[in-house]
Amino acid sequence: MLEGRKWPAHLDDVVEEFQECFDAMERYELLFEYAKRHPTPLPVEEWTDDNQIHGCQSRAHVICYVDGEGGFILRGGADAQIVQGLMAVTAMAVNGMNPAEVADLEPDYADSMGIRSSLTPSRANGFLNMFKRVREEAALLL
Repeated sequence: MLEGRKWPAHLDDVVEEFQECFDAMERYELLFEYAKRHPTPLPVEEWTDDNQIHGCQSRAHVICYVDGEGGFILRGGADAQIVQGLMAVTAMAVNGMNPAEVADLEPDYADSMGIRSSLTPSRANGFLNMFKRVREEAALLL
């Protein structure tokens, strides 16, 4: 267990993998890998104005719902690999959780991974807008 963790325990291995990166470039490369392994991607055909995340530098879209077992599911897609990677890691964090837990979750895992400090200010703001949208969607599903 990582000291002071506020994110779900199942994300520990991902956080530790990013912590082992040598520099920001290596973290970006790892994000690109995660973008390709997104657990619940949202294909371009499903992108609409209603599911677009505003305030993001790239085009990014999310659809959130509760599955048959009561677990929160985040499906996301973006036209930038960095954003797609951030969505993939966020989906790995929240998928399967109770929507109430997602609504209260903080994005501190991104800080511990060294990701937010590696992003440009506009990308960091876009990540926070995406995370805020996911939390809002979770709150609506309660």
